[in-house]
Amino acid sequence: VNISILIVAVVVFLLVLHHNFLGLSDFLKRELSDSNPLGLQPIDFIPAVPQRLTDERNDKEISVVIAASDERLGGAIAAMNSIYHNTRSNVVFHIVTLNDTADHLRLWLRNTALKNLRYRILDFDPRVLEGKVQVDPQKADALKPLTFARFYLPSLVPHAEKVIYVDDDIIVQDDILELYNTPLKPGHAAAFSDDCDSTTNKVAVRGAGNQYNYLGFLDYKKETIRKLAMKANTCSFNPGVFVANLTEWKLQNITKQLEKWMALNVEEELYSRTLAGSITTPPLLIVFYKQHSSIDPMWNVRHLGSSAGKRYSPQFVKAAKLLHWNGHFKPWGRTASYTEVWEKWYVPDPTGKFNLIRRHSEAYEAK
Repeated sequence: VNISILIVAVVVFLLVLHHNFLGLSDFLKRELSDSNPLGLQPIDFIPAVPQRLTDERNDKEISVVIAASDERLGGAIAAMNSIYHNTRSNVVFHIVTLNDTADHLRLWLRNTALKNLRYRILDFDPRVLEGKVQVDPQKADALKPLTFARFYLPSLVPHAEKVIYVDDDIIVQDDILELYNTPLKPGHAAAFSDDCDSTTNKVAVRGAGNQYNYLGFLDYKKETIRKLAMKANTCSFNPGVFVANLTEWKLQNITKQLEKWMALNVEEELYSRTLAGSITTPPLLIVFYKQHSSIDPMWNVRHLGSSAGKRYSPQFVKAAKLLHWNGHFKPWGRTASYTEVWEKWYVPDPTGKFNLIRRHSEAYEAK
Protein backbone atom coordinates (compact mmCIF):
# COMPACT_ATOMS: atom_id res chain seq x y z
CA VAL A 1 0.00 0.00 0.00
CA ASN A 2 2.79 2.40 0.92
CA ILE A 3 4.56 1.67 -2.35
CA SER A 4 1.33 2.27 -4.27
CA ILE A 5 0.78 5.60 -2.49
CA LEU A 6 4.39 6.60 -3.22
CA ILE A 7 4.03 5.76 -6.93
CA VAL A 8 0.80 7.78 -7.18
CA ALA A 9 2.47 10.74 -5.42
CA VAL A 10 5.44 10.61 -7.83
CA VAL A 11 3.12 10.48 -10.85
CA VAL A 12 1.13 13.49 -9.58
CA PHE A 13 4.37 15.38 -8.89
CA LEU A 14 5.65 14.65 -12.41
CA LEU A 15 2.34 15.77 -13.94
CA VAL A 16 2.43 19.06 -11.99
CA LEU A 17 6.07 19.61 -12.93
CA HIS A 18 5.31 18.94 -16.60
CA HIS A 19 2.42 21.39 -16.52
CA ASN A 20 4.65 24.07 -15.00
CA PHE A 21 7.30 23.52 -17.64
CA LEU A 22 4.70 23.93 -20.37
CA GLY A 23 3.52 27.19 -18.78
CA LEU A 24 7.08 28.47 -18.52
CA SER A 25 7.72 27.57 -22.15
CA ASP A 26 4.64 29.51 -23.29
CA PHE A 27 5.69 32.50 -21.16
CA LEU A 28 9.17 32.55 -22.70
CA LYS A 29 7.73 32.30 -26.19
CA ARG A 30 5.52 35.30 -25.53
CA GLU A 31 8.45 37.26 -24.10
CA LEU A 32 10.63 36.48 -27.10
CA SER A 33 7.94 37.42 -29.59
CA ASP A 34 7.39 40.76 -27.82
CA SER A 35 11.08 41.58 -27.56
CA ASN A 36 13.17 43.76 -29.81
CA PRO A 37 15.99 42.24 -31.90
CA LEU A 38 18.61 43.50 -29.45
CA GLY A 39 17.52 41.36 -26.51
CA LEU A 40 14.69 40.23 -24.28
CA GLN A 41 13.50 43.69 -23.29
CA PRO A 42 9.76 44.07 -24.01
CA ILE A 43 8.88 46.60 -26.69
CA ASP A 44 6.85 48.60 -24.17
CA PHE A 45 10.07 49.75 -22.54
CA ILE A 46 11.55 51.12 -25.76
CA PRO A 47 10.94 54.87 -26.24
CA ALA A 48 8.05 55.45 -28.61
CA VAL A 49 9.03 56.43 -32.14
CA PRO A 50 7.70 59.94 -32.97
CA GLN A 51 4.43 59.85 -34.90
CA ARG A 52 5.93 61.87 -37.79
CA LEU A 53 8.39 58.98 -38.37
CA THR A 54 5.85 56.16 -38.20
CA ASP A 55 3.24 57.73 -40.45
CA GLU A 56 2.72 55.78 -43.67
CA ARG A 57 3.48 58.91 -45.68
CA ASN A 58 6.94 59.31 -44.19
CA ASP A 59 8.59 57.76 -47.26
CA LYS A 60 7.09 60.42 -49.51
CA GLU A 61 9.92 62.84 -50.25
CA ILE A 62 8.75 66.35 -51.02
CA SER A 63 11.18 68.81 -52.57
CA VAL A 64 10.54 72.41 -51.56
CA VAL A 65 12.52 75.21 -53.22
CA ILE A 66 12.83 78.56 -51.44
CA ALA A 67 15.08 81.55 -52.08
CA ALA A 68 16.89 83.10 -49.12
CA SER A 69 18.48 86.52 -49.49
CA ASP A 70 20.43 87.89 -46.55
CA GLU A 71 18.11 90.82 -45.86
CA ARG A 72 15.07 88.49 -45.84
CA LEU A 73 16.67 85.40 -44.32
CA GLY A 74 14.36 85.46 -41.31
CA GLY A 75 11.41 85.11 -43.65
CA ALA A 76 12.81 81.93 -45.21
CA ILE A 77 13.56 80.54 -41.74
CA ALA A 78 9.97 81.10 -40.53
CA ALA A 79 8.53 79.66 -43.74
CA MET A 80 10.60 76.47 -43.47
CA ASN A 81 9.81 76.08 -39.79
CA SER A 82 6.06 76.30 -40.47
CA ILE A 83 6.29 73.74 -43.27
CA TYR A 84 8.40 71.31 -41.23
CA HIS A 85 6.16 71.34 -38.15
CA ASN A 86 2.89 70.95 -40.05
CA THR A 87 3.71 67.85 -42.04
CA ARG A 88 4.54 64.21 -41.37
CA SER A 89 6.11 63.85 -44.80
CA ASN A 90 9.79 63.71 -45.64
CA VAL A 91 10.41 67.30 -46.74
CA VAL A 92 13.75 68.26 -48.26
CA PHE A 93 14.40 72.00 -48.54
CA HIS A 94 16.47 73.30 -51.45
CA ILE A 95 17.52 76.73 -50.23
CA VAL A 96 18.73 79.00 -53.01
CA THR A 97 20.96 81.80 -51.87
CA LEU A 98 23.97 83.89 -52.81
CA ASN A 99 27.47 82.93 -51.76
CA ASP A 100 27.82 85.66 -49.13
CA THR A 101 24.68 84.47 -47.32
CA ALA A 102 25.47 80.74 -47.10
CA ASP A 103 27.57 80.88 -43.92
CA HIS A 104 24.96 82.95 -42.08
CA LEU A 105 22.25 80.50 -43.16
CA ARG A 106 24.21 77.43 -42.04
CA LEU A 107 24.86 78.98 -38.63
CA TRP A 108 21.16 79.79 -38.23
CA LEU A 109 20.10 76.26 -39.13
CA ARG A 110 22.69 74.42 -37.09
CA ASN A 111 22.39 76.37 -33.86
CA THR A 112 18.62 76.52 -33.44
CA ALA A 113 15.59 74.25 -33.23
CA LEU A 114 15.86 73.81 -37.02
CA LYS A 115 18.91 71.54 -36.83
CA ASN A 116 16.82 68.48 -37.76
CA LEU A 117 15.67 69.94 -41.08
CA ARG A 118 16.79 68.13 -44.21
CA TYR A 119 18.16 70.71 -46.61
CA ARG A 120 20.62 71.58 -49.36
CA ILE A 121 22.07 75.06 -49.76
CA LEU A 122 22.39 76.06 -53.41
CA ASP A 123 24.49 78.99 -54.57
CA PHE A 124 22.75 80.99 -57.32
CA ASP A 125 25.03 82.51 -59.95
CA PRO A 126 23.65 85.93 -61.02
CA ARG A 127 25.70 85.76 -64.21
CA VAL A 128 23.00 83.58 -65.78
CA LEU A 129 20.89 86.76 -65.94
CA GLU A 130 23.36 88.75 -68.05
CA GLY A 131 21.66 90.15 -71.12
CA LYS A 132 18.26 88.99 -69.86
CA VAL A 133 17.51 91.64 -67.25
CA GLN A 134 17.50 95.37 -67.84
CA VAL A 135 19.33 97.14 -65.04
CA ASP A 136 18.65 100.80 -64.30
CA PRO A 137 22.01 102.29 -63.22
CA GLN A 138 20.17 104.52 -60.75
CA LYS A 139 18.30 101.54 -59.29
CA ALA A 140 20.93 98.81 -59.51
CA ASP A 141 20.16 97.71 -55.95
CA ALA A 142 16.52 97.13 -56.91
CA LEU A 143 17.47 94.04 -58.94
CA LYS A 144 16.97 90.92 -56.85
CA PRO A 145 18.69 88.01 -58.68
CA LEU A 146 17.11 85.37 -56.43
CA THR A 147 13.62 86.27 -57.63
CA PHE A 148 14.58 84.51 -60.88
CA ALA A 149 15.68 81.28 -59.17
CA ARG A 150 12.24 79.79 -59.85
CA PHE A 151 13.01 79.93 -63.59
CA TYR A 152 15.81 77.40 -63.16
CA LEU A 153 14.12 74.66 -61.12
CA PRO A 154 15.41 71.67 -63.16
CA SER A 155 18.98 72.87 -62.62
CA LEU A 156 18.42 73.43 -58.91
CA VAL A 157 16.72 70.09 -58.26
CA PRO A 158 17.91 67.90 -61.15
CA HIS A 159 16.73 64.53 -59.81
CA ALA A 160 13.22 65.50 -58.71
CA GLU A 161 10.17 64.86 -60.88
CA LYS A 162 8.02 67.35 -58.99
CA VAL A 163 8.74 70.31 -56.69
CA ILE A 164 6.99 73.03 -54.74
CA TYR A 165 8.31 76.57 -55.03
CA VAL A 166 7.46 79.10 -52.29
CA ASP A 167 8.47 82.71 -51.66
CA ASP A 168 10.11 83.63 -48.37
CA ASP A 169 7.15 85.75 -47.17
CA ILE A 170 4.78 82.85 -46.54
CA ILE A 171 3.62 80.77 -43.59
CA VAL A 172 2.14 77.28 -44.02
CA GLN A 173 -0.60 76.19 -41.61
CA ASP A 174 -1.48 72.77 -43.03
CA ASP A 175 0.24 69.64 -44.35
CA ILE A 176 2.18 70.62 -47.48
CA LEU A 177 1.64 67.09 -48.80
CA GLU A 178 -1.81 68.27 -49.89
CA LEU A 179 -0.28 71.04 -52.00
CA TYR A 180 2.29 68.62 -53.40
CA ASN A 181 -0.54 66.31 -54.51
CA THR A 182 -2.22 69.05 -56.55
CA PRO A 183 -3.27 67.34 -59.80
CA LEU A 184 -1.67 68.77 -62.94
CA LYS A 185 -3.41 68.30 -66.26
CA PRO A 186 -1.58 66.42 -69.04
CA GLY A 187 0.88 68.74 -70.76
CA HIS A 188 0.95 71.25 -67.89
CA ALA A 189 4.34 71.94 -66.33
CA ALA A 190 3.02 73.94 -63.36
CA ALA A 191 0.00 74.77 -61.22
CA PHE A 192 -0.53 78.31 -59.92
CA SER A 193 -3.17 80.17 -57.93
CA ASP A 194 -5.26 82.31 -60.29
CA ASP A 195 -5.78 85.91 -59.24
CA CYS A 196 -9.48 85.75 -60.13
CA ASP A 197 -10.17 82.81 -57.85
CA SER A 198 -11.78 85.10 -55.28
CA THR A 199 -13.15 88.63 -55.27
CA THR A 200 -11.05 89.31 -52.17
CA ASN A 201 -7.94 88.85 -54.27
CA LYS A 202 -8.75 91.62 -56.77
CA VAL A 203 -6.38 94.38 -55.82
CA ALA A 204 -6.52 97.60 -57.79
CA VAL A 205 -3.11 99.04 -58.56
CA ARG A 206 -2.54 102.67 -59.39
CA GLY A 207 -2.48 103.30 -63.12
CA ALA A 208 -4.36 101.75 -66.01
CA GLY A 209 -4.09 98.10 -65.12
CA ASN A 210 -5.01 95.79 -62.31
CA GLN A 211 -2.90 93.22 -60.57
CA TYR A 212 -5.31 90.42 -61.36
CA ASN A 213 -5.21 90.49 -65.16
CA TYR A 214 -2.64 90.45 -67.96
CA LEU A 215 -3.11 94.14 -68.69
CA GLY A 216 -1.48 94.94 -65.37
CA PHE A 217 1.74 93.17 -66.36
CA LEU A 218 2.16 93.45 -70.14
CA ASP A 219 2.29 96.46 -72.45
CA TYR A 220 -0.40 95.84 -75.05
CA LYS A 221 0.79 98.81 -77.07
CA LYS A 222 3.77 96.75 -78.18
CA GLU A 223 3.33 94.77 -81.37
CA THR A 224 5.19 91.75 -80.00
CA ILE A 225 2.61 91.43 -77.23
CA ARG A 226 -0.37 91.98 -79.52
CA LYS A 227 0.87 89.25 -81.87
CA LEU A 228 0.58 86.74 -79.03
CA ALA A 229 -3.21 87.18 -79.16
CA MET A 230 -3.49 86.94 -75.38
CA LYS A 231 -6.61 88.61 -74.04
CA ALA A 232 -5.77 91.56 -71.80
CA ASN A 233 -8.52 90.70 -69.32
CA THR A 234 -7.23 87.16 -68.81
CA CYS A 235 -6.74 86.35 -65.14
CA SER A 236 -3.12 86.55 -64.08
CA PHE A 237 -1.69 84.16 -61.52
CA ASN A 238 0.61 84.50 -58.55
CA PRO A 239 4.05 82.87 -59.01
CA GLY A 240 5.01 83.12 -55.34
CA VAL A 241 3.64 79.64 -54.66
CA PHE A 242 3.38 76.92 -57.28
CA VAL A 243 3.79 73.22 -57.98
CA ALA A 244 6.00 72.21 -60.91
CA ASN A 245 6.19 69.00 -62.90
CA LEU A 246 9.90 69.07 -63.79
CA THR A 247 9.63 66.24 -66.30
CA GLU A 248 7.17 68.31 -68.33
CA TRP A 249 9.16 71.49 -67.61
CA LYS A 250 12.24 69.97 -69.25
CA LEU A 251 10.30 68.49 -72.17
CA GLN A 252 8.87 71.91 -73.01
CA ASN A 253 12.14 73.76 -72.41
CA ILE A 254 10.33 76.16 -70.07
CA THR A 255 13.56 77.74 -68.80
CA LYS A 256 14.68 78.62 -72.35
CA GLN A 257 11.25 80.04 -73.12
CA LEU A 258 11.38 82.25 -70.02
CA GLU A 259 14.88 83.45 -70.89
CA LYS A 260 13.69 84.32 -74.40
CA TRP A 261 11.00 86.67 -73.05
CA MET A 262 13.41 88.15 -70.54
CA ALA A 263 15.85 89.01 -73.33
CA LEU A 264 13.08 90.40 -75.56
CA ASN A 265 11.98 92.70 -72.77
CA VAL A 266 15.51 94.11 -72.55
CA GLU A 267 15.28 94.94 -76.26
CA GLU A 268 11.65 96.08 -76.51
CA GLU A 269 10.41 96.88 -72.96
CA LEU A 270 7.39 94.60 -73.15
CA TYR A 271 6.34 94.77 -69.51
CA SER A 272 3.68 97.15 -68.28
CA ARG A 273 4.89 100.13 -66.27
CA THR A 274 1.76 99.91 -64.12
CA LEU A 275 3.39 97.43 -61.79
CA ALA A 276 6.80 99.05 -61.59
CA GLY A 277 9.49 96.65 -60.49
CA SER A 278 7.54 93.49 -61.38
CA ILE A 279 9.91 91.84 -63.83
CA THR A 280 9.58 88.23 -62.70
CA THR A 281 5.87 87.63 -63.30
CA PRO A 282 5.47 88.76 -66.97
CA PRO A 283 7.64 86.01 -68.56
CA LEU A 284 5.75 83.38 -66.58
CA LEU A 285 2.40 84.81 -67.64
CA ILE A 286 3.42 84.62 -71.31
CA VAL A 287 4.90 81.12 -71.22
CA PHE A 288 2.08 79.62 -69.13
CA TYR A 289 -0.80 81.45 -70.84
CA LYS A 290 -3.74 79.02 -70.64
CA GLN A 291 -1.18 76.25 -70.11
CA HIS A 292 -1.21 75.78 -66.36
CA SER A 293 -3.28 73.99 -63.77
CA SER A 294 -4.72 75.59 -60.63
CA ILE A 295 -3.96 75.12 -56.97
CA ASP A 296 -6.53 75.44 -54.21
CA PRO A 297 -6.94 79.19 -53.40
CA MET A 298 -6.57 78.39 -49.70
CA TRP A 299 -3.01 77.33 -50.48
CA ASN A 300 -2.09 80.88 -51.46
CA VAL A 301 -4.12 83.39 -49.44
CA ARG A 302 -2.26 86.48 -50.52
CA HIS A 303 -2.02 90.27 -50.44
CA LEU A 304 -1.49 90.22 -46.68
CA GLY A 305 1.36 92.66 -47.32
CA SER A 306 -0.52 95.03 -49.64
CA SER A 307 -1.44 97.31 -46.72
CA ALA A 308 -0.89 97.66 -43.01
CA GLY A 309 -4.58 97.10 -42.29
CA LYS A 310 -6.41 93.85 -41.64
CA ARG A 311 -7.55 92.41 -44.96
CA TYR A 312 -9.20 89.22 -43.75
CA SER A 313 -11.15 88.13 -40.69
CA PRO A 314 -9.28 86.24 -37.95
CA GLN A 315 -11.40 83.17 -38.70
CA PHE A 316 -10.39 83.20 -42.37
CA VAL A 317 -6.72 83.70 -41.56
CA LYS A 318 -6.85 80.75 -39.17
CA ALA A 319 -8.50 78.56 -41.82
CA ALA A 320 -5.99 79.48 -44.56
CA LYS A 321 -3.57 76.71 -45.45
CA LEU A 322 -0.90 79.11 -46.64
CA LEU A 323 -0.61 82.83 -45.87
CA HIS A 324 1.31 85.06 -48.28
CA TRP A 325 2.50 88.57 -47.41
CA ASN A 326 3.16 89.66 -50.99
CA GLY A 327 3.27 93.44 -51.10
CA HIS A 328 5.25 96.17 -49.39
CA PHE A 329 4.45 95.29 -45.75
CA LYS A 330 6.37 92.16 -44.79
CA PRO A 331 5.50 90.20 -41.62
CA TRP A 332 8.91 90.87 -40.06
CA GLY A 333 8.02 94.57 -40.04
CA ARG A 334 5.88 95.73 -37.10
CA THR A 335 3.43 97.68 -39.28
CA ALA A 336 2.40 94.57 -41.22
CA SER A 337 -0.87 92.78 -40.57
CA TYR A 338 -1.13 89.41 -38.81
CA THR A 339 2.47 89.60 -37.57
CA GLU A 340 1.51 87.46 -34.57
CA VAL A 341 0.97 84.50 -36.93
CA TRP A 342 4.42 84.94 -38.45
CA GLU A 343 6.11 85.45 -35.08
CA LYS A 344 4.82 82.05 -33.96
CA TRP A 345 7.10 80.36 -36.50
CA TYR A 346 10.05 82.73 -36.50
CA VAL A 347 13.26 81.34 -34.96
CA PRO A 348 15.54 84.12 -33.62
CA ASP A 349 18.82 84.69 -35.41
CA PRO A 350 21.66 83.42 -33.16
CA THR A 351 23.96 86.10 -34.64
CA GLY A 352 21.47 88.92 -34.01
CA LYS A 353 22.05 90.24 -37.53
CA PHE A 354 18.47 89.87 -38.68
CA ASN A 355 17.21 91.77 -35.65
CA LEU A 356 19.10 94.81 -36.94
CA ILE A 357 17.54 94.35 -40.37
CA ARG A 358 14.09 94.16 -38.79
CA ARG A 359 14.63 97.43 -36.91
CA HIS A 360 15.79 99.09 -40.11
CA SER A 361 12.72 97.76 -41.93
CA GLU A 362 10.40 99.09 -39.24
CA ALA A 363 12.03 102.51 -39.39
CA TYR A 364 11.66 102.54 -43.20
CA GLU A 365 7.97 101.56 -43.06
CA ALA A 366 7.29 104.23 -40.44
CA LYS A 367 8.41 107.01 -42.81
